[in-house]
Amino acid sequence: MTKPNLSVDIAGIKLRNPVMTASGTFGYGAEFAPYLDLELLGAIVTKGLSMKPKAGNPTPRIVETPGGMLNAIGLQNVGIEAFIAEKVPFLRTVTTPVIVNLYGNTLEEYGELAGRIDAIPEVAGIEVNISCPNVKQGGIVFGTDPQAAFEVVSLVRRSTTKPLIVKLSPNVTDVVVMAKACVDAGAEALSLINTLTGMAIDLQKRRPILANITGGLSGPAIKPVALRMVWQVAKVVKVPLIGIGGIMSATDALEFILAGATAVQVGTANFLDPSSAGTIATGIETWLEENGVADIRELIGALKS
Repeated sequence: MTKPNLSVDIAGIKLRNPVMTASGTFGYGAEFAPYLDLELLGAIVTKGLSMKPKAGNPTPRIVETPGGMLNAIGLQNVGIEAFIAEKVPFLRTVTTPVIVNLYGNTLEEYGELAGRIDAIPEVAGIEVNISCPNVKQGGIVFGTDPQAAFEVVSLVRRSTTKPLIVKLSPNVTDVVVMAKACVDAGAEALSLINTLTGMAIDLQKRRPILANITGGLSGPAIKPVALRMVWQVAKVVKVPLIGIGGIMSATDALEFILAGATAVQVGTANFLDPSSAGTIATGIETWLEENGVADIRELIGALKS
């Protein structure tokens, strides 16, 4: 029996299957190589990268919640210089496309960083983080204002020739307005959603559990919100969408594809099982075989009303 086609195209990046890893949950790829064949993945998305190294927020900065987790890591990363010197050599050894997630605290930083990444041949594309809710300056401003989002995406678009994905925040009044602004500015694909802002409280101490007070909620608890937003955006934009939010199984992934996503990103599941993204990719193939679907693309946006 002929195996089903799982390959998809995201802004010109050819993925062998629609399963990607979510930024901030998979390191720079090398960290997960002992636990997972990276060639099973459609793409690897790196930790959010900035111009200079960043230590992130003080601890505690992760707390488990019912149906998920809160994180306030604060975009800890090695910075562009160490990324090039220490991380890129490993990336040369894998054939799976690598997408770098980037962020800046100013428009100029976004543009400068995009220009630096543009010169790295091992990087297949860029995902722009305008939506991280646990940083006190930068991303949250760009990610909640359509004009600010338009400006930063426009600048990144002018600064790189690489395929451009923009990651959207759910912490907005109307995600469709934000999606349109980013596409109008030059985004060739959209990934959604990032985490929902939340908090956890220690009753006995009468204090927030996270040192940052608030953090980003991820995991199964946010999946219904993410599905709804993907479905809404898919109806109004023509670029590929990447669904994110509580994807723990092949079934979860396929639901996002039915809602209109071309690909998905696996995030919180990586903390529970570092091989989960590969398992989900294999599970998608099995489901297609069992249900007589010859091509994954037949399911994109095929939700019945």
